[in-house]
Amino acid sequence: MIGRRRRVTGAIVALIAPILLTPGAPRTARAHDLVTPQAVEQTVADVQQALTVVRSKAPAARRAEAHLLIARRHDTMRDLLNRDIAAHGQVQGLPSKLLIERLRAAGAPFAWSDALGRYAAPVDHYRAAAELDPRGPGAAEATFGWLSGAFADSFRDDPLQVLPQATAAATLAELGERFVREWPRDANVEEARFITAIAWVRVARATRAPSTAATRARESLERFARDYPDSLRSAAVPVLLGALP
Repeated sequence: MIGRRRRVTGAIVALIAPILLTPGAPRTARAHDLVTPQAVEQTVADVQQALTVVRSKAPAARRAEAHLLIARRHDTMRDLLNRDIAAHGQVQGLPSKLLIERLRAAGAPFAWSDALGRYAAPVDHYRAAAELDPRGPGAAEATFGWLSGAFADSFRDDPLQVLPQATAAATLAELGERFVREWPRDANVEEARFITAIAWVRVARATRAPSTAATRARESLERFARDYPDSLRSAAVPVLLGALP
């Protein structure tokens, strides 16, 4: 049984890890060279302005927009910082270090994860934006940012080996289903459905017995494979099905 679990885990990592790599600037570029003094000044100015709105008594819609702007700026810059860490073991370059310090001083620091050894997604800002204005123009982006960020930061290599203090699998599954239900034509629906299916697999495995969650997981995975037969993610479906109890 242990041997089978190890084989399943290895197959999941081999199939899913490349799919989950975050797209962005060319990997040949040195990330710290992309964090320019001008980018630092613009990012800090934008975040400081947004924080003023967040801390004010402005209407919920305006505060949601401000939270979303902070999340966007954090995501853009933390991707570069994380590439630096992956390449060099630490953040390189004076502008990058200045950016980290100035955002910390402003009250909007990057979220560091000891478990991952990198900066985590700005899930708190995405969640705040989604909850403050759940029907607003930025609601779909905020909800997907919340979902995808919480999922990406919930594991190291194997998405079925969940880190302590990660967002509960049932919460991720429910959030993913709500996103797909409310924004069925959004460009991120495929990824949201894949995350949701994995979340249901996590719930099913946590029960260690046949359950409604296992049925939901199986249905979600099989429906995903039918709807996206040419997707790279569909190649992982048989392995995920095999991981169900």
